[in-house]
Amino acid sequence: MNSRRDFLQTLSLGIGAATLTDLTPAISAPFLANAPKADKQLRVALMGLGGYANIVARGMKECKTAKLVGIVTGTPSKIPEWKQKYGIEDKNVYNYENLHEIKNNPDIDLVYVITPNSLHHKHVLQVAAAGKHVICEKPVADNAKQAREMIAACEKAGVKFYIGYRLHFEPHTRELIRMREAGEFGKIMHVNNYAGFKIGDPTQWRLKKNLAGGGAVMDVGVYSTNGARYCTGEEPVWVTAQESKTDPVKFKDVDETVTFQLGFPSGIIANCGCTYNFNHVEMLRLMGEKGWAEMNPAFGYGPIRGTTHKGAIDQPDVNHQAYQMDGIADAILNGKPDPNVSGHEGLKDMLVIDAIYESLRKNGTKVFINK
Repeated sequence: MNSRRDFLQTLSLGIGAATLTDLTPAISAPFLANAPKADKQLRVALMGLGGYANIVARGMKECKTAKLVGIVTGTPSKIPEWKQKYGIEDKNVYNYENLHEIKNNPDIDLVYVITPNSLHHKHVLQVAAAGKHVICEKPVADNAKQAREMIAACEKAGVKFYIGYRLHFEPHTRELIRMREAGEFGKIMHVNNYAGFKIGDPTQWRLKKNLAGGGAVMDVGVYSTNGARYCTGEEPVWVTAQESKTDPVKFKDVDETVTFQLGFPSGIIANCGCTYNFNHVEMLRLMGEKGWAEMNPAFGYGPIRGTTHKGAIDQPDVNHQAYQMDGIADAILNGKPDPNVSGHEGLKDMLVIDAIYESLRKNGTKVFINK
C-alpha cells in the first residue's frame, strides 16, 4: 500500500491525550447522530490535497455543523476536480505562496492542515498569523518544541488550535473510556497495543525524514501512545524503546519497527509498538482488576470493534471524519466546552515521542519524560 491512510481505511473495512475526561455530552455520539442541519456552519478550507484530505472531504458531506468551502494546494492540476466535486468557489482557492491572503476572506473560518508532518509547524504558524482557527493532522509536529511554538502562536493570534484525533469522537472508543472512568474495569493493571502496516512505495514522503520527521513512531506510533494514555487516564513518566530494522535500504532514513514501554505514575506499564513492515497489527487491550477490554480493529477509519468482560461494545458505526468535524464545529460555533483534541493534547503525545527517540538513541535506556 502507498500510505498509512490507505491502510487504515482498507484494513478496518476488510476485517470488520491529557485523559479524555474533558469530552463533553455536547459532542457525544447521540448528539451528533440526531442533530438537525445547523443554521450556521463552520466554513472549512483543507490545506494539502493528498489521500487523507480526500477522505476528510468525503466525510464532510455528512456533516451538519461544518462545511467544506475552500482548498489550499501546491498542485494546480488538482484544482478543477476539487472545485467541481465539492462546489469550491474561485475566491476560496489558495496556494502556499498566497496563503496569507486568506486573512481577508470572511467566508473561511478554519483551515485544516493535512500536509506532510514536517510542514505542520510552518503551516500552522501561517494559518494562525492569518487569524483563522486551525486543525492540524497528527503528529502535531516534529517534536515538542515545535508543538509549544504552535500553541503559543495560536494563543497569541486568538484562534482555536485542534489536532485531528478522530478517535476521541468515535463511539466505541468513547465507551471504553466511559467504562474506565466509571470504574467498571477496576484498577487498571496493564495496557498492550500495536499499530502498523507494511508500507509500499519506497519513494513516498513518509520514508523521507525531512518531510516525515521520523518513521513508524511518528506516523502510527502516535496511536499507540495516545491509546495507552486514554486507557490509563494517566500521563506516562518514563519510556524505554527498541528498534528492529530488517530492511536498512528502504528504511535508511526512518525507523521501521519500534516496541516501547511506557511507565505511569500508578505503576502501570503499557507495552506498545508500531511498524512499517507488516500488516494485521491494529489492536488494543486493557486489563483491570475487575475486567478487561479489547479493541480490534482499534485505530482504523472504521468499523471499530470492541469487546469487554461484559460483552461486545454495542455502539454505532459512524464516519469518523464527519463526527470529528461536527464536534469541533459545535464547540466553536456554539460556545460548548472544547473537546479534548487541543494542541495541548498533541503536545503531550509529542513529549512521549521525543522520549521514545531519545531512548532509541541511547540503546533502550530508560528516559524520563520532560514535561
